[in-house]
Amino acid sequence: MIHYSVLPMEVIFEGIETYEPKYLEIEQDGISMQIEPISGFQARIVRLYSCNPQDYLNRQYAPGTIISYSPFPEATSSI
Repeated sequence: MIHYSVLPMEVIFEGIETYEPKYLEIEQDGISMQIEPISGFQARIVRLYSCNPQDYLNRQYAPGTIISYSPFPEATSSI
């Protein structure tokens, strides 16, 4: 990719060496995926872990899509 800019490369790529994304693996609607949390209850889909080709055709789960999720697993009662 070519990037034309009047800004020096040092300004554009500042901080890229120290960037460490925090990825999580969750399952939503039966689809396993890797996400990057953005805020408390929102995350960006990074990739899908699915063997079903139809899951990859679903725009709702396309990489880069913002989804809502629960950062804490729901407690299940064993009573």
